[in-house]
Amino acid sequence: MSCKCCCTHGHTAIQEKRNSLLKDYWRIILSALLLFGGLILNATDTTFFKGEYVPFIWYLLAYLPVGLPVMREAWESILQKDVFSEFTLMSIATLGAFYIGEYPEGVAVMLFYSLGELFQDKAVDKAKRNISALLDVRPETATVIRNGSTLVEAPQRVQVGETIEVKAGERVPLDGTMLDEVAAFNTSALTGESVPRNIRQGGEVLAGMIATDKVVRIQVTKPFEKSALSRILELVQNASERKAPAELFIRKFARIYTPTVTGLAALIVLLPFLYSLADAQFSFIFNDWLYRALVFLVISCPCALVVSIPLGYFGGIGAASRLGVLFKGSNYLDAITQVDTVVFDKTGTLTKGTFDVQSCQAQPGVTEEKLIQLAASAERNSTHPIAKAIVSYAKQRDIELIATTDVTEIAGHGLQATMDGTRVLVGNTRLLTKFGIEYPDELSSIVDTIVACAIGTKYAGYLLLSDTLKEDAVNAVKELKALNINNIQILSGDKQAIVTNFAEKLGITQAYGDLLPDGKVKHIEALRSNPANRIAFVGDGINDAPVLALSHVGIAMGGLGSDAAIETADVVIQTDQPSRVATAIHAGRQTRRIVWQNISLAFGVKLLVLILGAGGIATLWEAVFADVGVALIAIVNAIRIQKLIK
Repeated sequence: MSCKCCCTHGHTAIQEKRNSLLKDYWRIILSALLLFGGLILNATDTTFFKGEYVPFIWYLLAYLPVGLPVMREAWESILQKDVFSEFTLMSIATLGAFYIGEYPEGVAVMLFYSLGELFQDKAVDKAKRNISALLDVRPETATVIRNGSTLVEAPQRVQVGETIEVKAGERVPLDGTMLDEVAAFNTSALTGESVPRNIRQGGEVLAGMIATDKVVRIQVTKPFEKSALSRILELVQNASERKAPAELFIRKFARIYTPTVTGLAALIVLLPFLYSLADAQFSFIFNDWLYRALVFLVISCPCALVVSIPLGYFGGIGAASRLGVLFKGSNYLDAITQVDTVVFDKTGTLTKGTFDVQSCQAQPGVTEEKLIQLAASAERNSTHPIAKAIVSYAKQRDIELIATTDVTEIAGHGLQATMDGTRVLVGNTRLLTKFGIEYPDELSSIVDTIVACAIGTKYAGYLLLSDTLKEDAVNAVKELKALNINNIQILSGDKQAIVTNFAEKLGITQAYGDLLPDGKVKHIEALRSNPANRIAFVGDGINDAPVLALSHVGIAMGGLGSDAAIETADVVIQTDQPSRVATAIHAGRQTRRIVWQNISLAFGVKLLVLILGAGGIATLWEAVFADVGVALIAIVNAIRIQKLIK
């Protein structure tokens, strides 16, 4: 019963929309037929059309279908204390045209204004629908396995911990972990990547991905409203609330601009009248000067600016999100265009962040197995990539972990834990120095990453690990330099030798290692002390939260599944590709360029016709183009952003 009711309601809504459109079109068609019919009758000197009141009644009938709805909008705006709305201006201008006997032009202004509004609304609705359709790819159903049988449910009704089944070609409805051994997924909806990604057992599968090669089973880890895709949609939809400076300026400007121009229109009539009182030879014809004032009024509507600029930013946010770049507001889309300094975190941003244990060097009296066991036991609950690598290595070698107590993380140093009543230290050489533990000098000269270990007060050995650059990292630096961003830096807690080695491979000259979290903050503060620097910091959004917040634009890399990243950063890059930083800057610049094109076009054309109108050269026909025509051109230009950002 509810399904039938829902379908009936949906059908009714669609029918109401169609009826509304038909009503709008019929009003415009009827008005156009009467207008052009009147012009033809006048041009052919038809006898009956020469009657004293016939033209007035004819054009009034042409005016009412398009004029009454606008007048109603004007009255509602006045009741809401918005006296100088575009509806009020159009009503005054067209009624004034009727007063001075310019009936055809009065009808034409209202007709073309109504037609322009209709096209404008359709263009804006279509653009927003296109953007929403590109983003909202959430499936409406989920196949859930309950009590050994499969059921089709709405994703909102699937509980965390339940198992869902996704067939080849279907979109994943909820976030979860992979239960099958391995499967390929198309991740383009989330990341913009066209190459399918293989996800293995235990790996994270996100809503919006498409299973490409077989039926897969996934254990749900997050409810529908907290899925990656839902959060993306929420971010993009909420982004329209954070306005760019250009949007805020236009909004404030329109409030001053429209009443100012209305006042100037009144002065166009008043000043010549006053001058005629002082100079008897000056011939003041009220209707001529009123006509010029009416032209001025029609042009004054700021439609092109008020509609096209927010649409431009919304289009830029939508286009960037298709490529895996999420802006949390159009203000950040604007801010990123000014960035001239990009500072990268190293691990997990420029490097893969997937460390492998290369070797194990134990001191006499300590076996390799014991050293690995101590290190892995201390690191088991840490989310750091190095910790994960050590725990994974212990698992590969079938080394059983032992119980730990009093585990304390010392930021930028490592961990302190108690095992079997003995204190164990696991971390870098700074940790050993902090606790006054002597270690061989050779540890300081090792370029790769090491994790040192101490039992009690004695040094026990170290594990050697290595990380590798992402394939995309070199391209990221090249693309940033192509955008004339030459101040590119690396900040890392790793040893300076390691950071310098990676920087040389990337062609980056400024690389700083051995930095604790507060060291990174001090470095960004030093950069910010020069007002000429506009800094974007790129990090993982968790460990680097203070630096992300401190920079002019904080960019979280691969932070799709991280609440901390989405909370702290201004821009979230959903892929692990650092080159998307250049994509984000390119998207911002293209959007800004289109927005300023629209501002220049609208102001340029309006200013020209305003001057011509005040001089009595431009007619109401030119005024209609300056308002409606420019608005439509600006909207089409704003929609073009979708094609420019690739």
